[in-house]
Amino acid sequence: MPPVQVLLIIVAIVAILFVLLAVVVVGQFISLYIQALLSNARVGLWEIVGMRLRKVDIRQVVYGRIRAVKAGLDISTNAIETHYLAGGDIRRVISAMIAAKGAKIELPWNVATAIDLAGRDIFDAVQTSVNPKVIDCPNPSGPRPTIDAVAQDGIQLKVKARVTVRTNIQGLVGGATEETVIARVGQGIVSTIGSAGSHKAVLENPDKISETVMNMGLGTGTAFEILSIDIADIDVGENIGAKLQTDQAEADKKRAQAAAETRKALALALEQENKAKIQENQALVVLSQAEVPKALAEAFRSGRLGVMDYYRMNNIQADTAMRESIAGNERQPGQG
Repeated sequence: MPPVQVLLIIVAIVAILFVLLAVVVVGQFISLYIQALLSNARVGLWEIVGMRLRKVDIRQVVYGRIRAVKAGLDISTNAIETHYLAGGDIRRVISAMIAAKGAKIELPWNVATAIDLAGRDIFDAVQTSVNPKVIDCPNPSGPRPTIDAVAQDGIQLKVKARVTVRTNIQGLVGGATEETVIARVGQGIVSTIGSAGSHKAVLENPDKISETVMNMGLGTGTAFEILSIDIADIDVGENIGAKLQTDQAEADKKRAQAAAETRKALALALEQENKAKIQENQALVVLSQAEVPKALAEAFRSGRLGVMDYYRMNNIQADTAMRESIAGNERQPGQG
């Protein structure tokens, strides 16, 4: 066989292999391309090949494009691919936009993708906008089963409320969550009951709590719009005012007892101090009395005091002692 024929055979074989390879490669995308084309949601063949090279899930992008076009949404293939590469959920975003369009809720593509990338469930948010949901206040799984507040008459009231909300799509990115709504509603209920003059007034008109709390604008800065606040249950608790007064009286009593004990201790200390002074003065008297014999002896020696003078002085002292004794005996019967 001539070399030219051999070369032609080799070229033909290579060409056939190339065509087969191209058919195999293109065959992976041709069905998606035709499906998109027949759905009026054209996706270029080279776009599909490029997505494959960029390791994009082609089926998600193409099916998402077809769903969007069929629902009347003009979302480009590039936009869908970009959101996929950013880590977003294409199915959920497009489902949310289709639901929003059906409910006549304005939801642009950039807003929907931003909400999805922020970690919020955009589809659930749209559903909540269409079908408002009820939030229990306080949260049943929280540490307290009721919201406890005290009226001005000191009576405690235990309240359970239900808050009906719908999603505020525009405030979903950066808006506060359900926990903030529950906290604000609880704060509003406590404030309203605390400003009431009597717990009976609250029990007679619990709807005033809802009206007052609704007027506080609690939905500002949250991802929800508060539609209504309903008091589900209200019970009378303890008499907190009386309990506080009792505790205050007990504290005053203990403080008075402490003050009395202090005064008693001071009095005992003063008594002991006076006793010590008495003992000290008695000691001085004894010392002074001890000087008397010395003075008498000195007087005798110096001749300033005679023996008769000494006896006369003793007689006078004895007479004085006798008179005092008689006077004391005369007063004693009268005292009885």
